[in-house]
Amino acid sequence: MLEQKYTFKHAIIFTILAATLVIASIHPLQYPDYLLHQAGTVFMLIALCYCFKKIGLNFLSFSFYIGFLIIHIVGAHYLYSYVPYNDWIKHLLGFDLNTSMHWSRNMYDRLVHFAYGFLLYPFFKRLFQATFPQASAYQLCFLVIQLVMASSMLYELIEWWIAIHLSPEAAENYNGQQGDVWDAHKDMLLATIGSVVFAGIDLMLTKFGQKKV
Repeated sequence: MLEQKYTFKHAIIFTILAATLVIASIHPLQYPDYLLHQAGTVFMLIALCYCFKKIGLNFLSFSFYIGFLIIHIVGAHYLYSYVPYNDWIKHLLGFDLNTSMHWSRNMYDRLVHFAYGFLLYPFFKRLFQATFPQASAYQLCFLVIQLVMASSMLYELIEWWIAIHLSPEAAENYNGQQGDVWDAHKDMLLATIGSVVFAGIDLMLTKFGQKKV
């Protein structure tokens, strides 16, 4: 169900986001780089609020969008490259994820790019539904995947443009390449995979719903 008015459940989601932002703003690893990352958070939050009022969003789209921002905010606090997810997993589950997966780098940034394609899929789909109301389910899926691919490429270009104007150390802190020359390509691929996975789920649910009717 599409909604254009904020309710108590939206207030709860916003409170969680605000609490995450406040906590993440306490002693981040590098404040200038942290603020640079959070400029994107502010832009995305403005876009969410505008679209919510303009075209309406269901609560799933709204929640997933905020979920992505929370993941991004946590990453910004640790400059992405230093998010201690493996230590958290060891402490909670007694399991060394990095060793088990043979990962030699911090993979949190890969998670964020996958989440971009997966968690923002419903939001992007709603944008296209409002723009092209006669589009079929398959056409909407195709458009969303294309948008994720194009916007991922644009983000990497913007990230590159910002990095070349920073010192080598600051550029590494902001980019978080961790020595991987194919970092941008892998990030774009994971965002695409995230959108394709959600598209597959979405199409199956749509087909099931049609059969049920």
